[in-house]
Amino acid sequence: MVMPDGLDAIDARLIEQLQGGFPLSARPFQAAGGRLGLAEAALIGRLRALLQNGVLTRFGPMFQIERLGGRFVLAAMAVPEARFDDVAAVVNALPAVAHNYRREHRLNMWFVLAADSAAAIDAARQGIETVTGLTVRAFPKEREYYVGMRFRVGGASPVGAAPTSAAAGEAATLTEADRRLIQATQAGLPLCSRPYQAVGKALGLSEDDVLARLAAWLEQGVIRRIGAVPNHYAIGYRANGMAVFDVDDAAVDALGERLGGLDAVSHCYRRPRCLPDWPYNLFAMVHGQNRSAALAALAEARALLGEACRSHDILFSSRILKKTGLRL
Repeated sequence: MVMPDGLDAIDARLIEQLQGGFPLSARPFQAAGGRLGLAEAALIGRLRALLQNGVLTRFGPMFQIERLGGRFVLAAMAVPEARFDDVAAVVNALPAVAHNYRREHRLNMWFVLAADSAAAIDAARQGIETVTGLTVRAFPKEREYYVGMRFRVGGASPVGAAPTSAAAGEAATLTEADRRLIQATQAGLPLCSRPYQAVGKALGLSEDDVLARLAAWLEQGVIRRIGAVPNHYAIGYRANGMAVFDVDDAAVDALGERLGGLDAVSHCYRRPRCLPDWPYNLFAMVHGQNRSAALAALAEARALLGEACRSHDILFSSRILKKTGLRL
């Protein structure tokens, strides 16, 4: 394994083992550090440095926004090169924009709109169109087949994880205390010896109450996982592409489930076509150490889909414009 600049073997082990399963206990960093052979303070210090250096983007609960009553929509624009940076600044300034990427395609700006209602999503979309004069194409999720992956430092052989289904279950009923707890933790946990106690103290909740609520949400699928979110570019995944496929509607659900099982796939969804020039209804994010690895993953995906797939493409990400996570 080639170690990315600035990381050592201990960092690598920490990143790989703490992408999920972070303890729900009074001294979680002590418990997690024990499994890694690190003292509590040493683990906290390393996590703080990895966050400050951009190797990790967050550390804490990853909430499933739709289970919280929220909405999110993938959107894209064809932005003239001369205006690209100005348009990116406009889009990124909106609180409703969670992620924004430049991709190698005529539709060269892809972002996620997140809000608490469909009306708010539509208002954000229309606002972008009004300010920029450009058409925003919306690709709402119709079905989720897979979300998850454990990235390995160095960019080689990512490890698939058990599929999670956003479609399962209705939106959770939230109290005001629930909402405040989500808002306090969705950007990450405090890096201190008793993070759940610290969160509770700020909200007027006991440590036990915070732990019980988080444990229940994890069981219900409101929280996908608790742990580290790596910046996959920083840990060696230099080729990251959105693979898209035009798959027969009668076969897309069965094939989407299978496609989500490939090791190199981190997200897999069914989304609407946008005819006449966007025939694709199956979307999958694939990751590789380099383009050859990503293209090999694409070839594996294409072979799996067989004759039901009429055409395909891959839109490589060339620049992260914004990445804040989906927020309530």
